[in-house]
Amino acid sequence: MDDGRLGRVFRAVRTKKGWRQLDTAVRAGVSQQTVSRIERGALAGVPWGTLVRVAQELGIRVSVDAWWEGAELDRLLGGRHSALHEAVAQLFEELPDWVLAPEVTFAIYGERGVIDILCWHAATRTLLVIELKTELVDVQETVGTLDRKVRLAAKVAAERGWNPLVIGCWLVIAEGTTNRRRVGAHQAMLRNAYPTDGRTMPGWLRAPGGAVRAMSFLSPTQGVGATRRTATVRRVRPGTGAGAAAPT
Repeated sequence: MDDGRLGRVFRAVRTKKGWRQLDTAVRAGVSQQTVSRIERGALAGVPWGTLVRVAQELGIRVSVDAWWEGAELDRLLGGRHSALHEAVAQLFEELPDWVLAPEVTFAIYGERGVIDILCWHAATRTLLVIELKTELVDVQETVGTLDRKVRLAAKVAAERGWNPLVIGCWLVIAEGTTNRRRVGAHQAMLRNAYPTDGRTMPGWLRAPGGAVRAMSFLSPTQGVGATRRTATVRRVRPGTGAGAAAPT
């Protein structure tokens, strides 16, 4: 992150809005000196939460990229994401009526993305979009991204010969203190977006009924042990039809 450039962005947006530094400070609940430090790019003494709060008042989205030994960090994060995939797959081991398609890419009307797990229940023509989050960083972006995937899910499913009557979604967040804290800080918004408690999901998966919108925590290592068979996610090739599961 270029501190100087970020400061210039904050200043430019504030000026465009016609606000003084004091106006921005009052709205964000910080001091005018803090706003001044941000605009000068002097971010060393500005807490991340304060920076985000000022950014939100200005309508600016900020993010941080982390780098560590190049691709090694990608492998580290990928491993945790894969472990969460595996934990979810194990929940479906005793549910043969569900077909799972992992890492489903789409490009529809210029909108591109990846659905972590797309699940199909042919008997009830229920489609379930599962979003996996190992780290919950931007809650609003997470909700918006999942809503977009749900909106496009029927078109994505049609490429597999699936014609859903019901489309639900399930946000699965990796268990952890930081993720718990972030969910707690946005509890009202998240519960409004995902009113179904994750604890009801096992029963719903056994007998799908209605368009569920659920959120729950799951340990990436939950259910994985020497005494239990490793779950295999069933992959479905496009065009194989609603009832055909093709392991790859």
